[in-house]
Amino acid sequence: MLIVSKQKFARVSPRKLRLIASSIKKANSPEEAISYLELVPQKAAVVLAKVIKTAIANAKNNSKVEGVLKVKELQINQGPTLKRGIAVSRGRFHPIQKKTSHVTVILETEQQKDGKEVKR
Repeated sequence: MLIVSKQKFARVSPRKLRLIASSIKKANSPEEAISYLELVPQKAAVVLAKVIKTAIANAKNNSKVEGVLKVKELQINQGPTLKRGIAVSRGRFHPIQKKTSHVTVILETEQQKDGKEVKR
């Protein structure tokens, strides 16, 4: 069974999120990924941890899944760019792009070879 959690318009650039996401793709469970993200000082780690916690809550409350969960997929896409600027000397204007991201976490339940879900 697949459990999906999304956060759109996160105010972190996708490049920074992908840097952190690449380190947690090897995690065996979402709990292991969250424990790693709590030690990382970047803002992107906080955003990813919130989305993973939401996915775990969706599995327990909405899907009534009690089995062992595993991170199947972690998608980070670029959202719309907020265009801002700053006034500088000689009446000029320097543009600033504030990038946003869309984060999608897909969890799945582990299954044995006979098709039944694993419970721990």
